[in-house]
Amino acid sequence: MPIEIKMPALSPTMEEGKLAKWLVKEGDTVSSGDIMAEIETDKATMEFEAVDEGVIGKIAVPEGTEGVKVGTVIALLAEEGEDASALADADVSAAPAPAPAPAPAAKDEDAAAPASSAPAPSPSPAPAAAKSDDSRIKASPLARRIAADKGLDLATIKGSGPNGRIVKADVENAEPGKAEAPAAAAATAPAAAPAVSNAASILDDRVPHTIETLSGMRKTIAKRLTQSKQEAPHIYLSVDVKLDALMDLRAQVNETLSSRGLKVSVNDMLVKALGMALVEVPECNVSFAGTELIKYERADISVAVSIPNGLITPIVPDANSKSFSQIAKMTKDLGTRAKEGKLKPEEYQGGTASISNMGMMGIKSFSAVVNPPQGMIMAIGAGQKQPWVMDDGSLGVATVMSATGSFDHRAIDGADGARLMAAFKDFVENPLGMIA
Repeated sequence: MPIEIKMPALSPTMEEGKLAKWLVKEGDTVSSGDIMAEIETDKATMEFEAVDEGVIGKIAVPEGTEGVKVGTVIALLAEEGEDASALADADVSAAPAPAPAPAPAAKDEDAAAPASSAPAPSPSPAPAAAKSDDSRIKASPLARRIAADKGLDLATIKGSGPNGRIVKADVENAEPGKAEAPAAAAATAPAAAPAVSNAASILDDRVPHTIETLSGMRKTIAKRLTQSKQEAPHIYLSVDVKLDALMDLRAQVNETLSSRGLKVSVNDMLVKALGMALVEVPECNVSFAGTELIKYERADISVAVSIPNGLITPIVPDANSKSFSQIAKMTKDLGTRAKEGKLKPEEYQGGTASISNMGMMGIKSFSAVVNPPQGMIMAIGAGQKQPWVMDDGSLGVATVMSATGSFDHRAIDGADGARLMAAFKDFVENPLGMIA
């Protein structure tokens, strides 16, 4: 019996991916742990290892294929004693579809409910309508479990969470047979028109052009940023920050670290400053979750890194308690592997807040878009020499940068955002406080 090799879920949010490259061919012998293919997810290109031993009998999905659903049979493996050449003409189209349960849903929101068997005919009066496909309904994993325990059909429950997501309170208050009915009517409503026209409908043939298919990463960026701007009311708060003391301390730190081959950047120090400011003002270290507010006890800072296909935000966990040198080593390693597409999902998924620094590109100031489900992001501009009133009242020249915090106003009040900006400014202008 041939072994079906299926498209793996390489991250909790992965629903489909691109089979970028096969590293084996039909007739090759593979062992457990051998690298078989490179698969491009929405954030990175990852290697896919063999689990079983055998001979590749058939490659069902050619390399370069995009939009391959998780669970799709991509190859057949002949076991010991089995004729691999006989699998070349095998039909994999009729292979059983994967159960919905392990299929991850978008944005870590849904865990597909187990498929229920069709109800047997019953003489009992007024049989309930067949349950809808719960895997397409936005609901938190906890809400799904409670609904399954109570025998509730999620399609009949109105969600009170973000974008109509069903949360714990919605299913706890619902009772079988008494859920709201409008959802049934909604199922027959015509599908909404796509938000963006396709290229053919907006193309001007008079202008020389090329058309490039969006990568999975670019599609995800477009989806998440649109969601952020549509759902999260942004509030922007800016401060000017004097950098001279931080730069002096950086020079001393780097002189000390030179023998170890380490070098701390200004951005590394700003990552720590934001982490410490979030711990000092915990009201800003939060995520909005509909009827709930998630409060984090440590600061995991997502650092925006530009890569050829878009943008990725590798995470510096517990940034508030790490030393400058630890952050420098981590950001260098994460940045290198991000550009190579070699990050692990847990290294870029999550984070409690973000920082985006465009100062090295000469950008004086900008406002960033909140990275959902986080509650804030700090945008850093370039440090520039300018007139500055010193502490003794005299006029001098200082290196000053602009920092702009973008906050999800549903979760963070303006006054709390202002406190965070003040704390961040204080740590940067008095950097010894970060190592005391």
